[in-house]
This record gives sequence, structure tokens and C-alpha cells, in this order.
Amino acid sequence: MKGFTTRIVHSDRQEPIEHGSLQKPVHATVAYGYSDARDLAAAFQGTKPGYTYGRQVNPTVDALQAKVTRMEGGLQSVCFATGMAAIGTTIFALLKAGDHLISSSYLFGNTNSLFNSFISHGIDVSFVDATQPEAVSEAIRPETRMVFVETIANPRTQVTALAEIGELCEQRGLVYFVDNTMTSPYLFQPRKVGASLVISSLTKYIGGHGNALGGVVTEMGQFDWAGFPNIYDTYQKGPSANWGITQVKKKGLRDFGASLGPEAAHHLAVGSETLALRMERQCANAAAMCRYLDAHEKVKAVYYPGLSSHPQHDRARELFRHPGALFSFELAEEVNIWAFLNQLEVVVSSSNLGDNRTLAIPVAHTIYFEMGPERRASMGIDDSLIRISVGIEDEEDLLTDLEQAFQTAG
Repeated sequence: MKGFTTRIVHSDRQEPIEHGSLQKPVHATVAYGYSDARDLAAAFQGTKPGYTYGRQVNPTVDALQAKVTRMEGGLQSVCFATGMAAIGTTIFALLKAGDHLISSSYLFGNTNSLFNSFISHGIDVSFVDATQPEAVSEAIRPETRMVFVETIANPRTQVTALAEIGELCEQRGLVYFVDNTMTSPYLFQPRKVGASLVISSLTKYIGGHGNALGGVVTEMGQFDWAGFPNIYDTYQKGPSANWGITQVKKKGLRDFGASLGPEAAHHLAVGSETLALRMERQCANAAAMCRYLDAHEKVKAVYYPGLSSHPQHDRARELFRHPGALFSFELAEEVNIWAFLNQLEVVVSSSNLGDNRTLAIPVAHTIYFEMGPERRASMGIDDSLIRISVGIEDEEDLLTDLEQAFQTAG
């Protein structure tokens, strides 16, 4: 087995590429023609390999899916237009009214909003403290079908009890759906904790350059779909390990049409080749910035699993290659949040994460604003909380930028 980066850089070459290209080219087409109409019919029926329509299949997207599958060590992957589309389409395809989903309460704001929308459509959702496996265990009901967690929470960086919840899901026959966006397949392999499905926002660390949206779900081959009650008869063909992801693609992606375009797929695939290199630099920068902030008199608190004071520090060390490249911190009361952010020169005020550039955002006033003050308080989102997504800049420049902002804003 070759190393992580070697596998990804040479992934496209595992199959013949047109004209000897080293990367899969952009196939900007929606439809595919056949000289024999019977082959077209066979492609639609799934009895022969082939391309049918761009909403579901595209050679450029296929190449990206193969890269991600190799990254995660799974069976197969399905790409979507965004990470939110990946989550929403998967749940739409696999759950139905009357089913019960257990979710981490420390959840990305948009995902929280999506799950509340599913509640209004008849899928019950229980939000629990996923850092405590007993909270998940106590929430299980006869109608529970799935547990959804994030590896590291955004923005307060709580680390999920991933291994313990994986064992629980295996014992109870539940789909274990793990969001690996915050760690990426370089820092963490969810298959090691028994994940059934893994989702990543390709927009973030895997793409890495802030130039394309995308999401992906990977089937890990560790769940017995033959015992899952919601698989349609149509998709109970071939090995049962593929039934779930087939339904996600055939039912979910086809019906909702949240397709990833070939141009975006190409950007994301090329960006993914440097994932390991970028993550090493970003994690090193994050650690340095957090050590600096943790000792600063104008900082009230720092939330980063790499700090020994973090409640799940030991868990993060055990699970992850590095504790990530995202953290958040609260300013001391005398520091005005707007003055501080506006004074930053290297760090950019922006809503994305996983970019090559270091980005900062005032959490309570932006991505968590719609939740309201009561829900934010329950999640520990202080009005002075700033989330930092760390980039690949020179460490000294980042530390200098923070210091000059404190000097002015303070």
C-alpha cells in the first residue's frame, strides 16, 4: 500500500486517461451517445457499465469520487454540489417519516437548520452531547435508524466520542454517519471507528483553495444494509454492502439533482493532491497561534483540542494525526470584537474554512445568528467568540498580525 499522497496524486492513472493526460480532463457534457441503443438501455438498467445523464454520472466526477474513496479507504463515493447537499440527500434517501435520528448537539449551524427541517417533515431528531457516549445510548429508541456526528465540532471544537459511539452503533444495528470535514481523511480515518457512511464538504480542506463547492458521501462497507428496513426492492441487487450508497445515488441524487459539475470536480480533484502538505502546515500554524492566544491577557478562552486544557485533549491525541487547523477564542471584555477584526491585515474576515488563507469570523453575529441567543448560549457561543480557520501563511506573520490587532483594538 503506497502512502497517502502518492495514492491521491496518481489516482487518476489507475484507469486509462485520454491522450495520456496525467489528470482526468474536464468532460463538459450532459448527455452521452451510443451507436447501439441497446447499450444505452443496458446502461440505464445497470446491466452494463456506461454513462446515462449528467445529473448522475460524469467521467470527471467519477475520477474525483475514486480519489475520495481511496482517501477514506471505502467502497465507493457519491459527489454532490455542496456538503449540505450530501448530508440532506443522504438522509432523504435513507430515512422516512416516523424514523428517528440521533445527532450531536454540537452541530454546524446549517446542518442544525437542516435537521430541524427534517423534523417538520416527520423524521424525529434527538440532539445529544456526543462527547458522552452514554448520551447517545440513552437516546436510542426502537425506531432509531441512524446516528450522525462530526469528528470535531465547529466552532467550539468539542471532540466526539467516535470510537465508543461506533461500538454502540455496531451493537444496535444503527447507521453510523460521520462528518469528517473538520479533520479530513488525512488527519482521521472514520472507518477505524466503525463508520457506515462518511461525509465531507469538498469545499473545505480536500479542495483547499476556496474556488469550488462540493460534497461527498463514502460508503465504508461496514454496515449490513440487508437488515436496514428502508432499502427499496429496486436497489437490493448485488452485494448488500452497496445497497445504501446505490439508493443514495439512484434515489437521492437523481431525484434531488444536487449534482456536482465537472468543472468544480476538476478544481477539487487537483486541490486534493496537496491535502497532506497543506494540513501539515495549517495544523502547525494553528498550534502556534493557540499557544500565543492561550497566554494572552486580552483573551478570555481558547478552544482547540491541541491544548492540554481542552476537555477532549487526550481523545484528540488518540484519534487524530493532528488536532486540526480550526480553533475559536473569546476576547476579554475590554477588547471590541469589531475593532479587533477590522485591524487584522493578514487574517481575512470571511465565512469559509479550510482555505489556504487564514480566515476569521465573528460566530454569534454570522453563522449562528439565526439560532437566537438562547440556543447559542446552550452551545456555548459567546458574543465575543471568533472562529479562526488557519491557512498556510508564514507562522511569524500570523502571530505578528494578531499582536498588532490586539495593540490597536485593546
